[in-house]
Amino acid sequence: MNKPSIAVVGAGKVGSALACLLHRRGYPVAGVASRSISSAERAARELPARYTDRPEEVTREADVVFITTPDREITGVAAGIARRKGFKPGQVVFHTSGAHSADQIEAVRRCSAFAASLHPLQSLADFKMALENLPGSYFALEGDQEALPVAEQIVKDLGGKSFFIAPEDKPLYHAAAVIASNYLVSLMHLATGLYGRFGLNREEAFRALFPLIQGTINNIARAGPAAALTGPVARGDGTTLEGHLEAIKEVGGPELELYRRLGLYTVRVALEKGSINAGQGETLVRIFEGGKNNA
Repeated sequence: MNKPSIAVVGAGKVGSALACLLHRRGYPVAGVASRSISSAERAARELPARYTDRPEEVTREADVVFITTPDREITGVAAGIARRKGFKPGQVVFHTSGAHSADQIEAVRRCSAFAASLHPLQSLADFKMALENLPGSYFALEGDQEALPVAEQIVKDLGGKSFFIAPEDKPLYHAAAVIASNYLVSLMHLATGLYGRFGLNREEAFRALFPLIQGTINNIARAGPAAALTGPVARGDGTTLEGHLEAIKEVGGPELELYRRLGLYTVRVALEKGSINAGQGETLVRIFEGGKNNA
């Protein structure tokens, strides 16, 4: 079965990896476009394919277009291509933003093309990691009904799984992804920094903490988030938590506030798990909010 031809506008890690992976799976690449001609050339060299800093030159030759620019540029890029007659009737145009709906590329609809968003639910730190991590990932799909079967086939060809999302749910969907990925990075930055207070550098601290992180992820995968909870909150161990708060108070206010807020949320998880009762939960809440355990 012949695959549709693709063009990619935006030669960063996501666009470059999508072009390369889909090319390997039999999708002809009409070309790669980028505001930076050197970026376009670098991405096209992996294929090889035509490259340009005039996206309409390659988009009008493709059946499927991916706009993989930064979120703030998506609308303007789509509008510019439309003005220069770079879209055609029946064409499918995707953007890859997790936070924004297909309405960001409304301009393609005025050209009788179909608009949709196809967002990989994956952490893509650079091109090499994108090549490794994209296959097998989940993808969130949203947009014109005519475009969604094409999106599903692309995800299937990447070995991934897809689900549909309503336009109004995109911000909440993306916020959850940020919590699970970006804020995990921030938490590791905080934890490795705390280990520096007693002499370990970040690299040593990460090596020491990584088996714990991996074990926790394994437990979540096997049992689910609530059932995987361990530690002093899950045990109702207020004395230990009071010691933590005193120690972190010496580090700084933002760190202390973050620990308190995470602790308060974790009390809710422990109650859901059933490892503490309501009275123990109230005691822990008082501790995290600044009171002492008087029980």
